[in-house]
Amino acid sequence: MNAAETRRVGLIVPSSNTTIETEVPRMLARAELDFPVTFHSSRAVLHSVDEESLDRMVADSDRCVKELSDARVDVIAYACLIALMARGAGAHEKVEKHLSALAAENGGEAPVLSSAGALIRALQQQGFERVAIMTPYMPPLTALVAGYLEAYGIEVVDSLSLNVADNVEVGRLDPSGLVDHARGLDLSRAQALIGSACVQMPSLEILDRLEADAGLPVLSAATATAGEVLDALGASRAVPGAGSLLAT
Repeated sequence: MNAAETRRVGLIVPSSNTTIETEVPRMLARAELDFPVTFHSSRAVLHSVDEESLDRMVADSDRCVKELSDARVDVIAYACLIALMARGAGAHEKVEKHLSALAAENGGEAPVLSSAGALIRALQQQGFERVAIMTPYMPPLTALVAGYLEAYGIEVVDSLSLNVADNVEVGRLDPSGLVDHARGLDLSRAQALIGSACVQMPSLEILDRLEADAGLPVLSAATATAGEVLDALGASRAVPGAGSLLAT
C-alpha cells in the first residue's frame, strides 16, 4: 500500500449513537498521520440501553460487517462496549473472531476490534489491576461492566452510574460534568480511572483535565478503541489531548 493511500475505517455503531463517530475521527486527525483516513459506518438499531435491546443489536452485527467489508475498509471497530460486556466474559473475543471471519468470507478481509476488547487490552497492557469507572448506564448494567472487567483480573474499586437509559440522551451529556462526578469516587486504591466506560458518553475534551484533577491516568472506551485503530493502520498512537493512554 502506498504511504499516502487513503485508509478506510469501518464503524459498527448503534443507530442512536453519535459520539464515537466524532471522537475517533478527532483523535485520528490530531495524530498527524502521513495518509488520509475516511470513516464509514453501518448502524444496528438501538434506542434504549437495556439487555433485550442490546441482544437484538448484537444479532444485527453480521449484516453490518458485511456492509463494511463491501467497502473494503482496512479495519472495523465494533463500537458498543455494553452490548458485548452484557453477554458475559469472553464475548468480545468470540464476536471479534466471528466478525473477522465474516469479513474475510465476504472478500473484504480486515481486522475487527471492539471497544469492549480494546478497553480490556488497554488495561492489561498498561498493567492496571485496580480501576474506578464512570458509566451513563443504569446500575445493573454498570454492575455487568464491573463484572466483565473483574473476569479479566481487573478489580473495580468504585463505580458511578448516571442512570441514563435513553441512548440519544447519553450522547447529549455534558462531558465537563465528569470532573465533579469523579470527585465523588473513592480513588484511593485505583491505579487508573475509566472516565467513560461507554463510547456514546462524551469525554474526549475533558480527559486531560480529569487526569490532572484525579491525579491518575484516565482512559475511555473511545481512546482505547482509537489506539487499536491506529495500531491496525500501522500508525503511531501519539494523540495530543486524549489522555495518557495516547500520549506517546
